[in-house]
Amino acid sequence: MNVIPTAIPDVLIIEPKVFGDERGFFFESLNRRQFAELIGRNVDFVQDNLSRSVKNVLRGLHYQIQQPQGKLVRVVQGTVFDVAVGFVHGFVVLSDTAEFLYKTTDYWASEFERSVAWNN
Repeated sequence: MNVIPTAIPDVLIIEPKVFGDERGFFFESLNRRQFAELIGRNVDFVQDNLSRSVKNVLRGLHYQIQQPQGKLVRVVQGTVFDVAVGFVHGFVVLSDTAEFLYKTTDYWASEFERSVAWNN
């Protein structure tokens, strides 16, 4: 894995090592020990979520005022523009469709969910 820091210290871009040939490809999508070594701490993921969206759909900009959710995100299919502003997260779909898979470090709690309007 290759880790690329961003302007936000807790937001990292993690590139897996992909092994490919004429048959297709293979990569380890999560190796808990290696992930902990790369980011410098153990992380417990408790929930996996998958969304499928069509072009121009905006998902987010969400955050939790309590029970914050750390996320490990991956675009499984398609293309998105993913944003993290502080710890507000969202993405917009740029391709005809996109599948977005993400692991969270805490359970979603609707009573603590907040949103930021994209156009304000």
